[in-house]
Formats: sequence, C-alpha cells, structure tokens
Amino acid sequence: MEASYIIAPLLGGVIGYITNDIAIRMLFRPHTAKYIFGIHIPFTPGIIPKEKGRIAEAVGGVISENLMNKEVLEKYLLSEDMVGKVRSAVEEFIATQQRKNETVVQFLGHYLSKEEIDTIAQNINQSITKQTYEKLADSSVGEKVAHIAIDHVAQKLTIDGAQELLSGIGGALGGLGGMAAGLFGGNIVAKFLGMLREPAEHFLAKNINTMLRDNGEEIVSNMIGGEVDAFLNKPVCKLLEGHEEQLAQAVNTIESIYRSIITEHLPKILDSIDISKIVRERINEMDVNETEKLIFQVMSKELKAIVWLGALLGLVMGSVNLIVKKKKNNYGQI
Repeated sequence: MEASYIIAPLLGGVIGYITNDIAIRMLFRPHTAKYIFGIHIPFTPGIIPKEKGRIAEAVGGVISENLMNKEVLEKYLLSEDMVGKVRSAVEEFIATQQRKNETVVQFLGHYLSKEEIDTIAQNINQSITKQTYEKLADSSVGEKVAHIAIDHVAQKLTIDGAQELLSGIGGALGGLGGMAAGLFGGNIVAKFLGMLREPAEHFLAKNINTMLRDNGEEIVSNMIGGEVDAFLNKPVCKLLEGHEEQLAQAVNTIESIYRSIITEHLPKILDSIDISKIVRERINEMDVNETEKLIFQVMSKELKAIVWLGALLGLVMGSVNLIVKKKKNNYGQI
C-alpha cells in the first residue's frame, strides 16, 4: 500500500511529461503525410507543416498591420532617443574627419573603388571642360577680351604714356629712338596709336577666337584636371577648417532632412513595400526543419517549461486520484 503512494503520482508525472513532449513534437512532426495501406494517418503531417501557408498569411498580416505600420515606425524613428542617436552619429563623423589626416580620395575610398573614383573625376573634368569650352568658343569672348585689353592699353597711352613708350624705344634704338621722341613727341604718338585702336582690337579678337577654338578645350581640360587632382589629394580636415559654424548648421540640416524623410517619404516607402507578402513568402520558403530549429532556438526555455508543467500536472492528478481512491476505500469500510 505504501508503494502506491509513490508509484501513482510518479506514473502520473511521467505520463504528463511524455504526453506534453509528444504534443510539442507533433507541432512539427512528421513533416509529411503518412499512409498505411493507402489510408491517411490522422495528425500527419504535423500541425505547423500542414498549416504553414495559413500561418504565414496570418503572421505576415500581423507584422504588417501591427508591428511595421506607419504609426509604429514613425513613433520609433522620430523618438527623441533615435533623433539623438542620428545627431550624435553625424557629430562624431564630423569630429573624426577633423582629426584624421586622410585625403578626399582616401575618404572616398571607404565607399567607392579606385575605378569609380577615377570615373567620377573624369566625368567632372569632361563636364566642366565641355561647358567652359562652349562658353569660350563663342565669338563674343574674343571680342570682349580684345576690347578690355585694348581699352587697358589705351588708358595707359596718354601723352605721358606715349612719351614713356618713345623713351623706351629710344633706349633700345639709341640715337634713332631719341630723334623720334624729339620729332614726334608724346601727343602725336598718342593720337597715332588711337587711330590704330579699332583695327588692333579686331585683329586681336580674331586671333583670340582662333586660339580658343583650336586649343581652348585642351587648355581648359588641363586646368580643370589639375584642380580636380589637387582637390582629391587635399586632406579633408583642411577643407573643414574655418567652417565650424557651417558644420554645426550641417548637423541641424541633416536632422531636418532625416525628419522630412520619415514624415514625408516613409508612407510612400511602406506603400511600395508589401511587408505582409515579404514575410509570407519568406516563411513559405523556409524548410520545415529550419522552421522547427528556429522556433526551438527562440522558445526552447518556454517549451521545456510546458513539458515539465505536464509532468507536474500529471504528478498532481496522480496524487489527487490516489487521495480520492483512499477516501472511497475508507467510506466503503465504514
């Protein structure tokens, strides 16, 4: 009789443990339907493999409607904590660049390949060169340059300037130059040079236009290419020097852009992304073994608790059953 007090509750506990363990395993196993002599065995496949499509549909809908909707994401992404993290990340990035001595090309090398950087530099060179050359190739450029140059010379060729020119010629030609200076004087020379202004301007404009048309593109390309190379090889910290106020404003600007993206573009992004479909397809693509392994990894502790809870309930029920039988026996003896 004493042994029954131990065996009954213990047997109830073992049965409870085994039945709950089998029930949990039957959620996944067997993975496929089983047949005996062509007759389908009930509860095969397991509940999850059998209802995988419906579960995927339900999970996708729940995530899309309750976890990944506009209100939830916007509340999280625009929280003070998240915005603070964005600002801190930008400030730390700027501070890091101010401390480091890497060049622009080295900085870009973190995000682009050398070939991509070279292509970008070449495209910038070609684009600026083309636009600049098109402007320089305009015939009005030569006329404007010639006019400015001749006008500058004309301003210098006053009577005193002409006299200085003659004196210079006199120094170069000796007595002949001095004789010319004495005969003509500055006033006559100035008038003579004034007469030559229009044909000189026309001649200069024509030659400037010819030079720009034939060699302008090469000249501009060499100039722009040198400037691009100089920029790429300049330290980023040097570019940031003296721009502390602008950098501080840049942090505020980036925060503003971030808020704008979340409030204005997040709904469009969510509309273009069918989250429910993505989740549904991903679950359906997962192998049953993979699904089982994933769930057991996430809920191993909870599933084990359910098994041991079954053992505890079996133990309690076995004890209750033993007590009830004992009372019946006592009543029978009375």
